[in-house]
Amino acid sequence: MKTKKQNELFGFGKGWLTILYCLLMFWFYAGMVNDSSNIVAPAVAERLGIPAGNVLNMGTVAAMVGVIFFFIMGALNRKIGPRFTSFICLILGGIGYFGMGHAGSLAQYGVSLCVCTIGCMSAGYIAGGAFVAQWFPKKKGIVMGYTTMGHNMATGFFVPLITLLVTKLGVSNAVVLPSILVIILAIAGVVFMRNTPQERGINPDNVSDEVYKAEYFNDEVDDDGGWTLKRLFSRRTFWLVAVASGGFQFVSTVIITQLVVRNMQVGFTQGQAVGIMTILAFAGILGSWIIGALDQKIGTKKTMIFFGIWYAAALLLEVTEIRFLVIIFLIMFALALGGSANFTTSLPAAVFGRHGFKKVNSVLFPIQALVSSFGFLVNGTVLNKTGSLRMSYVIAAIASIVVVVLVLFIDEHKYNRDFMSEADAERFTQELERS
Repeated sequence: MKTKKQNELFGFGKGWLTILYCLLMFWFYAGMVNDSSNIVAPAVAERLGIPAGNVLNMGTVAAMVGVIFFFIMGALNRKIGPRFTSFICLILGGIGYFGMGHAGSLAQYGVSLCVCTIGCMSAGYIAGGAFVAQWFPKKKGIVMGYTTMGHNMATGFFVPLITLLVTKLGVSNAVVLPSILVIILAIAGVVFMRNTPQERGINPDNVSDEVYKAEYFNDEVDDDGGWTLKRLFSRRTFWLVAVASGGFQFVSTVIITQLVVRNMQVGFTQGQAVGIMTILAFAGILGSWIIGALDQKIGTKKTMIFFGIWYAAALLLEVTEIRFLVIIFLIMFALALGGSANFTTSLPAAVFGRHGFKKVNSVLFPIQALVSSFGFLVNGTVLNKTGSLRMSYVIAAIASIVVVVLVLFIDEHKYNRDFMSEADAERFTQELERS
């Protein structure tokens, strides 16, 4: 008989298919939008004869343009559900990535990157977030630990793959295979995925009927959980959650999108730098699970505080540019690699719960993405101004500490009906209606 701990960490039953699908969506997002910028962006810049920083800055442009479309994708997700939303978004991701490799100008590259970013990020975070919130409302911490392994696997497998393809075939031909694979995933998703666990005949978190009735909020609420734009924007907690969860993504964007370049700046060869990313990825798979398990064990808030301090300390070691300390940073970063992505869903799901999550996330995720997008801008600007990414890491360390301070002011389950008594949930619903 399974122990309670085993059920918390491994007992997902039919939910494992949902976890795998979300993991693969993260793999393509991290690989196409973030990690491959280490290889694709310099290759495109060389072909076009322009500074690499100009191409990198398109990442910020794409994310900022994406903010508008993330609202649209969020509304679409509420209308048709994550199953079909992810299908549409993954198709867009494949088309955009193909266009990036075949761009004949910076403008064409920018438009293609916008399409790829909008598609892949919406699939992973908007559709994927809805899957996780509905399927695993009280196990979302450890589940995000599993799904964010896709980020680490992208670092480990996507970067060497795209490096090999670009070297052997050139950037135009290199993007073809990943573009085809992501479209195959889109088709598989629409065939095999379901929006809610009830459609598979099971309860959220794969719990028994008795547990679901006793420990979860079962009353009917509208699809938006009573939330409106006005009600969300008027609450300080909403803004704290959006900026804090986006803040860690900003830090990770600063690091991972140019990690190969940065490692070459501190003395590694390109081959060593790519190899380091592969090693980091395998360590990061374990790190994702550890962060997820911590989230499940001690809660999202405490885990984020620990994570932010760990991240800042690692970054400050790196900026010394002392080889031994840089290696310590790489080890610490490997263990933290998937954590920031964990919190983009885990924190909002903890605070707002599954009821109306699609509405909340449709508004909250674009703000997260906007905050994260400044990582591209910081790297591009710093690289063009100084020729080094050292100052980017200093900025990222400061950002980590700022996030820790913000998290201190967040009530972890403030609006989560599954953690309220029946009477408190009723009062909360009435409060929303009056506001």
